[in-house]
Amino acid sequence: MSSGSYIKRPNRPLQIYAIIFLFVLYLPILFIPLFSFNDSIYVRFPLQGFTLQWYGELWSREPVWIALWNSVRVGLVVSVISTVLGVIAARAITRYRLPGKSALVTFIMMPLVIPGIIFGVALLVLLSRAGVPLSLYTVGLGHLIVCMPFAVATLLPRFEGFDVSMEEASADLGENGWWTFWRVTFPIVFPGVLASLLLTFTISFDEFIMAFFLTGTDPTLPMYIWGQLRFPKEFPSVLAMSSIILFASFALVFIAQRISRIGLEDSNT
Repeated sequence: MSSGSYIKRPNRPLQIYAIIFLFVLYLPILFIPLFSFNDSIYVRFPLQGFTLQWYGELWSREPVWIALWNSVRVGLVVSVISTVLGVIAARAITRYRLPGKSALVTFIMMPLVIPGIIFGVALLVLLSRAGVPLSLYTVGLGHLIVCMPFAVATLLPRFEGFDVSMEEASADLGENGWWTFWRVTFPIVFPGVLASLLLTFTISFDEFIMAFFLTGTDPTLPMYIWGQLRFPKEFPSVLAMSSIILFASFALVFIAQRISRIGLEDSNT
C-alpha cells in the first residue's frame, strides 16, 4: 500500500475518553437550565411542572439590571485594554529579538496556572496597604490580570502566521511604521483582535474570584447571584439568570473561536 493511499484510523480509546470527559464535565451544568423551568422553589426530582415564571421575575428586579450593567461596563473596558496590551505583547514577541523572551511569555501566562484566589488575596492586601478603596476599578484591575493571558494566547497565532514581507513591501513604498500597522498589519490580524475582544469580555463578565475579593459597594452580576444564594426563595430566579449567562457565554466563546480560525485554516493548507 502506497503512502498516498494510507488512511489514518481513528483512535477509538481517545474518542471514548473524550466523550466520557465531556459527559462528566457538562452534565451537571445542564441541570441548571433544566431546573430553571421547574415550577417549584426546590431543586429535586421529579419536576413539579414547566414554567417561565422565574425568567419573567428577572425583568422586574432593578438590582439585577444594575449588577448586569456593572459587569458589562467592567467587561467592555477590560476586553479593550487586555486586547490592546495583547496586540502589543504578541507583536513584540513575534517581531523582535527580546532578551529572555521565553521567560517573558511564561510570566504573561502565569495567571493561567496560578489559582485566582492567590492573585485576589495579593491584590486585596496591596490595595488595602495603598489605601485604594474597593470599587469597579479594582475589580477591573483583577480581571485584567486574568484576561491578559487569554488575549496574548489568542493573538500570538495571528502574528506568528503573518507574512512579514507585506510589512516590508509597505516600508519599501515609503509608508512609516504607524500607518503600515493600521493599513497592512491590523486588517490581517483583525479576526484575532475581534476574537480576543469577545473571549476576554466573556471571561471578565463571568469572573467571580477576583470580584469576590475586590468588589466594593457596586456588585457585578456573579457577585449579585452569589449573594442571592442565601435566600431559598430567590434560588429559582438565580437558576434562570445562570442559564441565560451560560448560553450567552457559550455563544460568545463559540463565535470567538470561529473568528480566531478565519485565515489560519487557509494558511495551514
